[in-house]
Amino acid sequence: MPDTTFPDPEQDLPQSGEQTLILGGGCFWCTEAVYLALDGVLEVVSGYAGGSADTANYEAVCSGSTDHAEVIRIRYDADRISLGQLLKVFFSVAHDPTQLNRQGNDRGRQYRSAVFYHDDNEADVIRAYIRQLEQSGLFRDPIVTTLEPLTAFYPAEAYHQNYAARNPLQPYIMFAASPKVSKLEKTYPDKLKGK
Repeated sequence: MPDTTFPDPEQDLPQSGEQTLILGGGCFWCTEAVYLALDGVLEVVSGYAGGSADTANYEAVCSGSTDHAEVIRIRYDADRISLGQLLKVFFSVAHDPTQLNRQGNDRGRQYRSAVFYHDDNEADVIRAYIRQLEQSGLFRDPIVTTLEPLTAFYPAEAYHQNYAARNPLQPYIMFAASPKVSKLEKTYPDKLKGK
């Protein structure tokens, strides 16, 4: 049964057709696994945002010396799933928006909670939803998600793409990604592909 305690966004964008959204919620393997399971999501690409092209590679980003975040680019059909619903999954399942520059044991600014927005309308919806969630009292700690203008998205190396699905028995995937996918399946069964 759907989660009725976590609120739908009061504001959403009246979009249609294919759209994209860039989210940073810790390790991109985990967030990618969650979003690939959602109906209306057409493609998820792991990558980097928030820094420059010359250091947009895994080794440099993991060093913590760049300003990138590990992110996913979600290409979605706005006639089937809205920006607001993607944000609801982001804040309720895909990561913990109250952890500053970390997710679980992954520490560093590259693991920050961030939404990279395309335009002011998208930023307004995101900002309004964060405010709505803060006022709801669902989180004990403040939401630290940053809103950052999207200047560029850099796809990650090929071996990072669809990583959880290709490596389901890898210990990190079993420990960090699989529980998030299970939570998604339990919390939002009506939003899954094939349902």
